[in-house]
Amino acid sequence: MKRVILTVVFALATLGFASAQKYCVVDSEKIFKSLEAYNKVMTQLDELGKAYQTEVDNKYKSVETLYNNYMAQRDNLSASTRASIEQQILNKEQEAQKYQQEVFGENGTLMQKRVELIKPIQEKVFAAIERYAKTFGYELILDKASNVSILYSGEGVDHTQQIINELKK
Repeated sequence: MKRVILTVVFALATLGFASAQKYCVVDSEKIFKSLEAYNKVMTQLDELGKAYQTEVDNKYKSVETLYNNYMAQRDNLSASTRASIEQQILNKEQEAQKYQQEVFGENGTLMQKRVELIKPIQEKVFAAIERYAKTFGYELILDKASNVSILYSGEGVDHTQQIINELKK
């Protein structure tokens, strides 16, 4: 009788342990890079970033040119003219810094454009992951692309390719 009870308890514990392990791992970076739409958006954002960087560089070159011209003529200028030009240089530099922040800052133009273009793709990928999880009964899906604390994941728990296949249907 004691053996039967222990066997039942062991079987229930094993069943509970097995059901608690219904999880898988995906690599969201690989999933995103497998999508043509994502790659096009990233190329578009890279080109936009380069164009903005050229504008920023031009603004700083303008400041540098103004400064170099000032330094070449400084000894021949009156104190009031020097002060006026120095203020112009500082103002131009502040304008360049402000523009750079407006474009590349945390809430800058480039970041807003990135969110605008990538959000629909993200929603599609996350919806596919959620569908996959519900279809196959996964309670937890870990992303090994963004979670640096995953030190090892066996191929058996990596379902990245299945998500990619789901997105391509």
